[in-house]
Amino acid sequence: LMSVAEINLVLEILGEGMNKEKWFQNPSLSLRTLAEKVNISSNKLSWLLNERIGQNFNEYINSFRLENFKEIALNPSNSHLTLLGLAYESGFKSKSVFNVFFKKNEGMTPKAWVRSNQM
Repeated sequence: LMSVAEINLVLEILGEGMNKEKWFQNPSLSLRTLAEKVNISSNKLSWLLNERIGQNFNEYINSFRLENFKEIALNPSNSHLTLLGLAYESGFKSKSVFNVFFKKNEGMTPKAWVRSNQM
């Protein structure tokens, strides 16, 4: 479906966009939008995420959102913000998606996780 060189290039652009430009923070980010950013078809991007990364589009994007949330939730300068506000800031669009994804990945609620990880 894709050459090794093309796969590596797309993975590099994806990594750059997610880690440096924080594309995942856009709550309206779609497979099509992301595919346009990395200059491939949405079918190819979907295949790449599933086959090479082992996650579907939503899992892939939400994993970046989750890591961002965890980072900013433990930052004392954000203590005046609600956990839901931090989730929205991380790119989650809904409370239920955030809570379900968080619990599935961390095995506890966001509030319990924050409490157990604060110094």
